[in-house]
Amino acid sequence: MKHLPKGSKKLLNAWAFYDWANSVYSLVISSAIFPIFYGALTIVKNADGRIVSDKISFLGISFNNDSLISYVTAAAFLVVSVLSPFLSGISDYVGNKKNFLKFFCYLGACSCIALFWFNLEYLWFGLLAYFLALIGFWASLVFYNSYLPDIAYPNQQDKVSARGFSMGYIGSVILLLLCLIMILKYDWFGFESEALPTRLSFVLTGVWWIIFSQYTYYYLPKGNKKAPLTRNVLFNGFKELKKIWYSLKHNVQLYRYLIAFFVYSMAVQTIMLIATYFGIEELDWGDQDPTTGLIVSILLIQLVAVIGATLTSRLAIRIGNIKTLIYINLIWIAICGYAYYIVSPLQFYFAAASVGLVMGGIQSLSRSTYSKMLPKNAIDTASYFSFYDVSEKIGIVIGMFLYGIVAEITGSVRNSILFLVVFFIAGVILLLRVPKKETKNEAI
Repeated sequence: MKHLPKGSKKLLNAWAFYDWANSVYSLVISSAIFPIFYGALTIVKNADGRIVSDKISFLGISFNNDSLISYVTAAAFLVVSVLSPFLSGISDYVGNKKNFLKFFCYLGACSCIALFWFNLEYLWFGLLAYFLALIGFWASLVFYNSYLPDIAYPNQQDKVSARGFSMGYIGSVILLLLCLIMILKYDWFGFESEALPTRLSFVLTGVWWIIFSQYTYYYLPKGNKKAPLTRNVLFNGFKELKKIWYSLKHNVQLYRYLIAFFVYSMAVQTIMLIATYFGIEELDWGDQDPTTGLIVSILLIQLVAVIGATLTSRLAIRIGNIKTLIYINLIWIAICGYAYYIVSPLQFYFAAASVGLVMGGIQSLSRSTYSKMLPKNAIDTASYFSFYDVSEKIGIVIGMFLYGIVAEITGSVRNSILFLVVFFIAGVILLLRVPKKETKNEAI
């Protein structure tokens, strides 16, 4: 273990490298290969490729396959929402937070590997692995993010954070492409079909995550503070959230904005999590391989999201953050309306490009707008952002549950997409109620 001084280039690179290690989960498991695998496993089609059944039995209850995975996802995010305040309190006071980072990293990575054995006969085991992988990924980020002020000076933090994002994008795309080659060209590797290489992709994700995280662990310090894990320390995160909630009463602008963010983010995050499942079940792919088509659309979303974030930031400078967010929400409404009618892969690609354009913009601008609205003399900015993150995760829980319920009741995930329009409309109305006044940095 190397003890490097704060701000050293090697230490900053080691920290950012954890994004390279863990971002493969976001792309391979959350967005690309696992949703396609899950759809192929749970949807019954006839000889013409038309869906005969999308029902799946779990615990003696028949579920729509999309509804079931949305319920499990919502339950996992609910656990993360409850865990996050505990973990943030621990990370602030206990000197061995690297061990906590390792624990959740290994929990997530080993759960990814366990997805290799996902099947309908032992569905509970596969869903448990998916559930624990999600918890491992998001919980590890609490400790990973808490290291930033420990290893970087304020003037370095923006740059090293962006470096981590870039490394994560590059690393995850590399592994996804390798997995895609292995699946589509399975005969090159001596496989009889694409089934085994698809399952091996989950193993590679876990192994990649574990192996590349070792570089980060080698250089990261154990933690700067050393305090016993008392009841006060354990509940410190909840106390901080409670303090932030009460402080919002004196900041009408921030309070109203946070409510608007909570509502429209609920729809945004839900769409991001279920887009691939929608593409699997609702499109007529004809002779085209849906695996290739869906992964191309996911890569398209990520590429365009970078462009969208840049364009959005420039527009916000010209017309203001709130007005830009209102326009973006209006575009989301149009996208949901369009998605309700799409049936062909080409239409899906157009929708994916549109989603990417506004997805990157709404995420980056929402966070920076929140930052601008924080009190001028706020010293507990970490607590404010912890409140922001918990709000976002609770929104995901509600959004995924509602998505699953609407799909279950109506029998179509298209109706769930259309239902999300309600939240974007509400988001626009709530954003219009945010007072337009000067912030600590500039007018928004």
